[in-house]
Amino acid sequence: MSLNTDNIRLVFGLKLKQLRLDKGMSLTELAQKSGLSMSYINEIEKGKKYPKSDKIVALAEAMGVDYDTLVSLKLNKKLEPISELLRSNFLTELPFEIFGISPADLLELLSDAPTKLSAFISTIIEIGRSYNMSVEQFYFAVLRSYQEMHDNYFPEIEEVVDRFLAEHKISPEQQVDEYFLSNLLIDKYGFTIKYFDEEDYPDIVNIRSVFLPKTNTLLINKRITSDQRAFTLGRELGFLYMKIKERPYTSSWVEVKSFDSVLNNFNASYFAGAILIRKEKLIEKLEKLFNQETWNNKTLIELADYFQATPETLYHRISNVLPKYFGIDGIFFLRFESPSGHKDYHLTKEMHLAKRHNPHETQKEHYCRRWISLNILDEMSNIQQSNKYKEPLVGVQISNYVDSENQYFVMSMARPLNIISHLNISVTMGFELNDNLRSKFKFLADPKIPVREVNQTCERCSLFNCKERVAAPVILQKKRQLENMKAALKSMGA
Repeated sequence: MSLNTDNIRLVFGLKLKQLRLDKGMSLTELAQKSGLSMSYINEIEKGKKYPKSDKIVALAEAMGVDYDTLVSLKLNKKLEPISELLRSNFLTELPFEIFGISPADLLELLSDAPTKLSAFISTIIEIGRSYNMSVEQFYFAVLRSYQEMHDNYFPEIEEVVDRFLAEHKISPEQQVDEYFLSNLLIDKYGFTIKYFDEEDYPDIVNIRSVFLPKTNTLLINKRITSDQRAFTLGRELGFLYMKIKERPYTSSWVEVKSFDSVLNNFNASYFAGAILIRKEKLIEKLEKLFNQETWNNKTLIELADYFQATPETLYHRISNVLPKYFGIDGIFFLRFESPSGHKDYHLTKEMHLAKRHNPHETQKEHYCRRWISLNILDEMSNIQQSNKYKEPLVGVQISNYVDSENQYFVMSMARPLNIISHLNISVTMGFELNDNLRSKFKFLADPKIPVREVNQTCERCSLFNCKERVAAPVILQKKRQLENMKAALKSMGA
């Protein structure tokens, strides 16, 4: 891939600076030998200016290199990772401005410490390879950081939602449902909505929806439920109302083409959740829930039913309002998948507000089997085998993390993943237990809420008599061996 003009300037500046440093020349010395000003050379090295031919000749002669070597786009071994970075889509794909970094800032950062940054980039690339991290996974990790940085609350999208509701004269008491959304898409935006199953399109039977832009047709899987259809239609409306062009055409990621499409999909999904679960009404219902003296599992099911929302959409919307309107930001969100009848658990989504809470994604370790997130999936499997499943399951517990002072109130909901047979999901919210939370969650004093000692993974856990353990605490043992070694060396005066 060829370099754009900005990157060509940067490559030249990087080469010039590295050559100067390799030859032990200061800016003052180079300025004197070349006849150019220090400020001008400094701007060249920062990638802000590209010199004319006569000035390149002067710089080359001052450093004892030929003209072609200096203008070549090839970087030396020290800077090769930066060369790879510049030739990739990395700098153009990621909207650094969402983290308060302008393109100019990034170019200056690259030029200020090229060899150190080059080593850092090389390390990041190697870490990614070691963990088989794809570009898509990197994009989703960046999106998650973006959400966490903003406490998962985005006032600009909330304002768009308020404007949409006002334009359509929808009062806070009115519920936006799938019928309103489908009619709006058909009547105002000229959509054709068709429902399909495996006989129509056998190769996409595990996808909720597909948008065909050429015919303005939305294909919706017949297997999905009413709440899933409402979200699907709301997301499509979000793309249209916010005038989003770069977007995925499928509900599930078949191919991730750019970070913009990932971010835009999040924005449209946020819009859908916000019109289905109205902020004012949710705050009102959460206040009633938090003021209850005892916990009732039915409350969460009733909330999801009232807003015609999936448990996942409900939890995400709750995470939107808690930090801003309740002052509660010690939250984590987890989504697990598990085949029915199997104790095989996969963490497919996570989000951690305020700080990095446990649990979080691990590689090749076994998640603690005492988590309600996993227990509720086991319970779901048992109910399905008895043909008694009727509605999403709800489970709560207070989790005390051994070997740390972390303590959380955790609530989980589980249900089958309709479009993929024999696959169940659980979504979980965890709330850091502190004085602030206890003052707001009155039901925490309910003695019926189970309390369990848990840990992150079996490999890190010191509960040696745990009946649920499925792997030896090898990581913990290595850590203790290292600590003993350090203590022994210290006592020897080493």
